[in-house]
Amino acid sequence: MPHLRPGAAAPARPGVLLPRRELAAGWTLMVLIAVLAWAVTVGQSRRMPVEPGTMGMAPPLFLALWVVMMAAMMLPSVAPVAITWVRAIGRHSAGPARVLRITGFVSGYLLAWTAFGLLVYGVLAVTGRLVGGSPAAARWIGAGAFLLAGLQQFGPLKRICLRHCRNPMFQLARYARYRRWAKDLRVGAHHGLYCVGCCWGLMIVLIPLGVMNVAAMAAVAGVIFLEKLWWRGPWLARAVGVAFLVLAVLAPFQGWLLPGLQEAPMGDMDMDMGPAR
Repeated sequence: MPHLRPGAAAPARPGVLLPRRELAAGWTLMVLIAVLAWAVTVGQSRRMPVEPGTMGMAPPLFLALWVVMMAAMMLPSVAPVAITWVRAIGRHSAGPARVLRITGFVSGYLLAWTAFGLLVYGVLAVTGRLVGGSPAAARWIGAGAFLLAGLQQFGPLKRICLRHCRNPMFQLARYARYRRWAKDLRVGAHHGLYCVGCCWGLMIVLIPLGVMNVAAMAAVAGVIFLEKLWWRGPWLARAVGVAFLVLAVLAPFQGWLLPGLQEAPMGDMDMDMGPAR
């Protein structure tokens, strides 16, 4: 047992374990939100066909569903950044306060993706009209979406934003200078903008694959997670870019690659209307 000088305070062993408990609480919160978001997304997808356009949704309803989708897809990859921010910058906060700070960070992060969702809604509205007027346009819209996504995977914006998302500590230190008012919300929103810059190409492939296509969403979420957290993430980003460019070449000749741009059969649209009377 180490010798203590008179008047010296004994080491507080419980305090050593406290950060671990708070870390577990932060991870538990993020995982619970993601799991609940996936449950809502899967449940909603069963009631909505995969089809072009906005699927008949008004902007408020679409944005509400979009935010849930982003929580499901993005929170697993952003959780380490949110928890690192709160632990490093908010280390003097109490346990419940840290949970509130994580909530503020996540809210700001999803706010950035909500703004991007408005743009997606507009694009879906236009593609829905184009495909409705000329079904043959679906093949070229799909090819354009895959081409744009593939080029984005090799572009400078992708490289800069992915570098930030993989190594955010320098930027997190700069965030410490922000004023206290809504600090965590603003930090989350700023980091979310980097994430949008990194991942918008991956998101637009949901237009040809289907915004409510759960398999496609899960695949995109997996790619995002690995790009940000796997040590070979940058190489994976390039490989995915090559795959998108190949899909861009195939899309005009292989309509099955574009389920999100095909009109849903009437049977699927009536599947939740109950038996005929």
